[in-house]
Amino acid sequence: MNFHFKAKTIRLLAMGISLLLLAPALVFAQTSVANQQNSAEQNTLASGTLEDILQYAMKNQPLIQQSIIDERVAENTVKSKLADWYPQINFNYNLQHNFIIQTSVIGGNPVKLGVSNLSAGQFTVSQAIFNRDVLLAKRTKGDVLLQANQNTSFNKTDLAVNVSKAFYDVLATTQQIRVSAEDIVRLERSLKDAQNQYKSGVADKIDYKRATISLNNTKASKKSNEEILKGKIEFLKSLMGYPLGNELKISYDSLQMEREIMLDTLQAPEVTSRIEFQQLTTQKRLLESNLKYNKMSFLPTVAANGAYNLNYQNKRFGDLYGNNFPNSFAAVTLTLPLYQGGKRKANINSAEWQVKRVDLDITNLKLNVNSEYTNALSYYKGSLANLLSQKENVDLAKEVYDVIQLQYKSGIKTYLEVITSETDLRLARINYYNALYQVLANKIDVQKALGQLNY
Repeated sequence: MNFHFKAKTIRLLAMGISLLLLAPALVFAQTSVANQQNSAEQNTLASGTLEDILQYAMKNQPLIQQSIIDERVAENTVKSKLADWYPQINFNYNLQHNFIIQTSVIGGNPVKLGVSNLSAGQFTVSQAIFNRDVLLAKRTKGDVLLQANQNTSFNKTDLAVNVSKAFYDVLATTQQIRVSAEDIVRLERSLKDAQNQYKSGVADKIDYKRATISLNNTKASKKSNEEILKGKIEFLKSLMGYPLGNELKISYDSLQMEREIMLDTLQAPEVTSRIEFQQLTTQKRLLESNLKYNKMSFLPTVAANGAYNLNYQNKRFGDLYGNNFPNSFAAVTLTLPLYQGGKRKANINSAEWQVKRVDLDITNLKLNVNSEYTNALSYYKGSLANLLSQKENVDLAKEVYDVIQLQYKSGIKTYLEVITSETDLRLARINYYNALYQVLANKIDVQKALGQLNY
C-alpha cells in the first residue's frame, strides 16, 4: 500500500516538474498571440492634431512600450526578492540501491552497516531572521519601482519633444507646398495675360517667357517639397510607432499656433523639476542603500530551519516502504564570515566612490541645465524677433505685389517687376511659416529646459 502511494506521489511530482518546464513556453505563446491581436487591432488616425499624435505616440511607440514592460519586470523582480522573507518549504526525495553494503570494523570484527535498499523523503522549512540580501530588497523596493517609472517618464518627455519638432517640420513643408500651389495659380494667370498681350502686340515675347520660367521654377519647387514631405511624414510616423503602409494626415489651426508662440521669458529653471535630476536623486538613494548593504557584510546571517525526514530501509525492494525510521530536528543557524581577503572592505570603498560619483553627476546636471536654458531661450527670442519681422514683410510684400500688378496692367511697370514682386511675396510667406514653426520648436526646447514637459 505504501509502495503504491509513494509511486503515485513520484508521478505527481514528475507532472508538476513538466508543467513548470512548459510554463515559460505557454506564457510565450500566449504573449505572442496577444501581441499579434494588439497589432491587428492597432488604430490609425484619420486626421490628427499635435495632441492626438502625441497621445498616439505615447501608446504605440515601441520604446515607450519597452519602458512600460521594464516597469512590470522591475515589479516582479522586487516581488521575487521579497519572497525570501517568507518561509521556504522544500521536499527532497531519494531512492538508493546498494550493490555492496558498506562494511565497518567494530571490535575487530567486520560488520556490514545498512541494507540493500534505501529511500528517503525530506520536508525542510527555513525562515530568514537576519539576511542583508532580503533587507536590501525591502529597503530599496520603492526606489527600484520609482526608477523604472522615471525611466518611462524620461523616454516619454524625449519622445514628446522629438514628435513635436517633427510635426512642426512637416507643417513647415506643407505650408511651402500650399504657398507654391497658390503661386502657380497666380503665375498661370499672369502667363495667360502675358501671352494675350504679346498676341495683341502690346508687349514682346520676353514677358511671357519670363512668366514661363517663373512658373516652371515654382512647379519644380513644389514637386521637390512634395517629395521631401514624404520623407518627413515617414520620419514622424516612425517616431509615433505608426503602422507601415497606412496614411497619416495631420490637422492644425494656424491662428491657434500663432496664439501659442508667447512664453514667459522671466522664468528661471528649477533643476528639481527636471526628470534627469529626479533620476539621479533616485539613483543616489539606491547607491547609498548599496553602501549600507556592503557595510552589513561584517554582520552574521541568521536563519531558523527544521526538517522532517522519512527513512525507509529494507533488504527486499518490494517491502522497501514497509519500514520507516523517521527523524526530525529544528535549529538556528548563524553564519559569520571571518576573513575574505579584504573583499568586503574593497566593496565598501567601491560603493562609497559610486555615491561620490553620482554627486558629481548632479552637480554637472545643474550646470548643464542653466546652460541649456540660456541657449534655448536665446534661440527662442531670436526666432520670435524673426517671426515678427517676417509677418510684417508678408503684409508689405502683398501690398507691393497688388500695386505693381495694377501698374503693370496699366502699362506703368514692366513684367520683370511683377515677377520680382511675386517672388518677394512667395519668399516672405514661406519665411513667415518657417519662422512660426521654428518659434514653436524653440519654445519646446525652453519648456524642456524649464522641466515643464514631464510626462
